[in-house]
Amino acid sequence: MKRIADHDRNRESEDQFCRRTGGHIFYRRSHAVIIAYPSEKVIRTLSLISLSSDDIIPSDKESFMKYRTLGNTNLNASVIALGTWGLGGGSVWEDTDLSSADNLLSAAADCGINYIDTAPVYGMGRSEELLGRALRGKRDKFLLQTKCSLNWRREDGIFKYARDGYTVNNNTEKDAILRDVEESLSRMQTDYIDVLIVHYVNSSWPAEETVAGLEDLVREGKIRAYGISNSQPADLDAYAAHGNPALVQEQYSLLAPSHGESYFPACTKHHATFQVYGALEEGYLTGPNHLYRSYKPGDIRARLPWNTEPYQSGLKKLYDEVWTPLTEKYHCSYANLFEAWTLRQYDNLSLLIGSRHPETILDTARCLDLELDPEDLKLLLETAEPVQVKELDK
Repeated sequence: MKRIADHDRNRESEDQFCRRTGGHIFYRRSHAVIIAYPSEKVIRTLSLISLSSDDIIPSDKESFMKYRTLGNTNLNASVIALGTWGLGGGSVWEDTDLSSADNLLSAAADCGINYIDTAPVYGMGRSEELLGRALRGKRDKFLLQTKCSLNWRREDGIFKYARDGYTVNNNTEKDAILRDVEESLSRMQTDYIDVLIVHYVNSSWPAEETVAGLEDLVREGKIRAYGISNSQPADLDAYAAHGNPALVQEQYSLLAPSHGESYFPACTKHHATFQVYGALEEGYLTGPNHLYRSYKPGDIRARLPWNTEPYQSGLKKLYDEVWTPLTEKYHCSYANLFEAWTLRQYDNLSLLIGSRHPETILDTARCLDLELDPEDLKLLLETAEPVQVKELDK
């Protein structure tokens, strides 16, 4: 994000400034106007023009954002959810601090986003801790979603992976989930969790036992709803047979759509929201510059197939021949193009987008106003087939 320094608000209105510089007003907030420049040779540049409060027209956040009830609950969530894996830092991401969390929550609130996702293993508790501190005094303004099952307690569950000197285990037995929740409540300094997700469904423990623990937590008021992740449609059937899962959180994108397509019927059957993660495939769908980057060992992006052949050449061709012309047609970022496509694939969908920078949140929000023509929705899907994969190592 860059700050425009040559704007004199006493001599030039923000509208005049936009006409002079080729930008357009993205939205107005209490202390700034966000200006977008889609024609620049970057994915998107968002610029802040500082203004005094009496120069600003307050934004109507409710009309700006769209909301949807999660599953069979009474939780009214913004269609866009903010993912905070990046707040955890470590070998996967650069380290962050409290100011990063404060800035992300402020940008989310400005856009009407009230739905925040985290997990204990994001930085081994760091993401939850930073969010908890940033949420002081405004906890009731957000729906807070975290996860259970993955832990780094010694010999507690089945080995999942090792990272940053920690051994992470997966355990979905009732007592383990209860411990997970108590630890998350302590780290986030809150009395309740709005939505609790079983991070990785594990067949080593029966769904009936796991659901019993989740339902106990609902009755105790420690969680308001629950769901599952990294699962199969049969898992949703099993959980729904013993309880009321509100949503599933699963990988889904234009480059890897098959898992979601197989899951949609089960979500419809059980009235569960389908929450997408990975819609932008860790940046590979945010611009062609990502195709040629190199990543450090441990970075999740290094394990994805799209920086290897033949996928890399296939993506480059799509950027040149299909995707860039479409962004020019709709005057949108690459990210907006694929986010808008994703939102059109299922009617009960929540779009989880991870972000470490406020400008990313602001850009993401614009996808809600982007209506792709039916022929372009079809074009995107059909032309992507040569570079699509069925399974990903995430």
